[in-house]
Amino acid sequence: MTNTQQLIRAVAEADSPALMVAAVQKLAAAKDAAAIPTLIAVFGYNNPGAAVVAVAGLTELGEVAVPELLAQIDDYNYGARAYSIRALAAIADPRALDILLAAAATDFAPSVRRAAAKGLGNLCWHKLDIAERHIAQKRALETLLSISQDSDWSIRYAAIVGLQALAKIPDLHGPIRDRFEEMLATDADKAVRARVQLAQM
Repeated sequence: MTNTQQLIRAVAEADSPALMVAAVQKLAAAKDAAAIPTLIAVFGYNNPGAAVVAVAGLTELGEVAVPELLAQIDDYNYGARAYSIRALAAIADPRALDILLAAAATDFAPSVRRAAAKGLGNLCWHKLDIAERHIAQKRALETLLSISQDSDWSIRYAAIVGLQALAKIPDLHGPIRDRFEEMLATDADKAVRARVQLAQM
């Protein structure tokens, strides 16, 4: 049995929340692609401490984790789904674009929508060829502008974070600047207005 297999077994056999966190920390530290399915499975264990460690481990592994993360998105457990979206947002691989767009716009869980909205601004656009890049950036912009009008202030707040990152792209700066001015003038929530001001600095 390899070291990674032993670490995977330790996660499966952990019989307390603290042991689970410790086992996941060791598995994540191995930085072995063979650990990816187990790290994703941890999202569904109802152990937030272990899930946060698993997100960090998958983020460290980077691009190699993306296909499995995309394949294993949990349609039934929104907590697990939120951690998957967080990992995809942190890795910032543009292959996650469609999942992030759908999650930001339509997921019923605010935690999932917020994680996706923040991730949409920070994708590694340079990994796409120029034609694809322009289309992808436009789709991200349209989705974030749309959800910046959501009834939930925390979704609007997350949209601002995503838009702030997108505003670094010269072609997108104008409509984002205009939307920020509009939000500053009309948004009822003080925290949202303050976040717009921070984004404008």
